[in-house]
Amino acid sequence: MTNPEVDVSEPAGHERKGDGGGRLPWSALLAMALTGFVIIMTETAPAGLLPQLAAGLDVSEASAGQLVSVYALGTVLAAVPAIRLTAPVRRKPLLLSGIAGFLVANTVTALAGDYAVAMAARFVAGAFSGLLWGMISGYTRAIVPISRAGTALAVAMVGTPVALSIGTPLGSFAGALVGWRSTFAGLSVISMALIGWVLAAVPDRPGTSGPRRTPVLQVLRIPGIAPVLLVVFTWMLAHNILYTYIAPYLAYVRVPGRVDLVLLLFGLSALGGIWFTGRAIDRSLRRLVLGSVAVFGLAGVLFGLWGDVPPLFYLATVLWGVAFGGSSVQVQTASADAAGSEIDLAQALLTVVFNMAIFGGGAVGAVLLATPGPVAFPWAAVVLAALAGGAALLARRHGFPPGPRAG
Repeated sequence: MTNPEVDVSEPAGHERKGDGGGRLPWSALLAMALTGFVIIMTETAPAGLLPQLAAGLDVSEASAGQLVSVYALGTVLAAVPAIRLTAPVRRKPLLLSGIAGFLVANTVTALAGDYAVAMAARFVAGAFSGLLWGMISGYTRAIVPISRAGTALAVAMVGTPVALSIGTPLGSFAGALVGWRSTFAGLSVISMALIGWVLAAVPDRPGTSGPRRTPVLQVLRIPGIAPVLLVVFTWMLAHNILYTYIAPYLAYVRVPGRVDLVLLLFGLSALGGIWFTGRAIDRSLRRLVLGSVAVFGLAGVLFGLWGDVPPLFYLATVLWGVAFGGSSVQVQTASADAAGSEIDLAQALLTVVFNMAIFGGGAVGAVLLATPGPVAFPWAAVVLAALAGGAALLARRHGFPPGPRAG
């Protein structure tokens, strides 16, 4: 049986000879950031709307949580095939097609009359997420001078913490105020505006032109890739158990505060985490990852022991946000450093594993919610964080090496 293959040859005309004397195309990069904002907010919106979604679709909160899981399933199933099938396609039309997919999927979700339709729309949105996450990193690097690629990627990825800090809480607030459908309708409006922005501001680049195709399992054998993916899975599984089911956990501990305000605090703290990551990542990626996972685990312990004590609950929320904020950039950087020339396929695999963790968070969280109850959420996160920390600690030679980054 042959391994699935993906074309990861370099795009034609991809020399990037110091375009513009090192200047960054800020408007294009911010359009990329808004694309990430739409993806992340679409993904996480149900987490702040579980009670409203459950009531509106006439299902349990555990079933409503599967709207996150099925989105992740779509991403897992689509990411690598999408990279393979769209490799020759020019980047700008492909980006526009992906955004249009979100426009349609969120519109259908907003209009869904029953649970099955909403689940189908969420699966489609997840599939387009796999397409977009698989191309944004490479597309971003292709439109900037090579010496500024790291900074450009940080700008393009800023949509993630902004969605977590502002978008998801606002979506939760709007859902509580005027109904959950308004959140998804709003995402459709943003997607429509984003299409116009991309048309006006983002330069096109060619797809891949060479014949080289790399087996997926060959990329997994690259030293460092497997441990990075293990850290991604365990850490993100822990995070998504907490994040997807924050509404029932908050109700369980009876801490004063609304879900949208808790998510706002989490997201603002995540902005601090990504700022610190940007300052420290080139000096010591290993210490940064180990420290972030340790702080995440500490947050889980605080939730588990003193989640019903308001000051400690909110302290744990801040620590959780700071630890999570830079996690995506940290693991993407580790994966890219280890992958070398196979960065595109490595990024697709990271997207698959990341979304397997999101799917698992929804599924495992539903089981925990139905059996021991919300009390189990923080302790499950602590165990998983310990596994992530152990995997990163052992990956000293490849994956998370000590000292400054080489490039």
